[in-house]
Amino acid sequence: MGAVVHDPAGRLLLIQRAHAPHPGRWSLPGGRVEPGESVEQAVVREVREETGLDVRAGAHVGRVRITGDDVAYDVVDLACALVRPEQQPVAGDDAAAVVFADAAALDRLPCTPLLAETLREWGVFPA
Repeated sequence: MGAVVHDPAGRLLLIQRAHAPHPGRWSLPGGRVEPGESVEQAVVREVREETGLDVRAGAHVGRVRITGDDVAYDVVDLACALVRPEQQPVAGDDAAAVVFADAAALDRLPCTPLLAETLREWGVFPA
């Protein structure tokens, strides 16, 4: 699962992936649902682990299939709201770096395949 998180300026939270699939590429924070967790609980945990930010999980935004390094993942992405909008992200577990990116930055960053196109299609591309 992944998290679609915007800051008060409308920028999108991205992490630079530290591990497969697509290490070094920028993507939404997220990961696996652990046994006993709901998707909502997992997205809150993963955002905190990867960025240090606290979020509230919201509605499902969309679903994608991510492939790479002989692995495939079915991912559901949820809209998330920052609990403390003034809090700054810090790269943590599974993230080499973290940033709030506007549309221009997102178009320049080496992102995971089809990230920008998918976010545009879903109507959640950053301001």
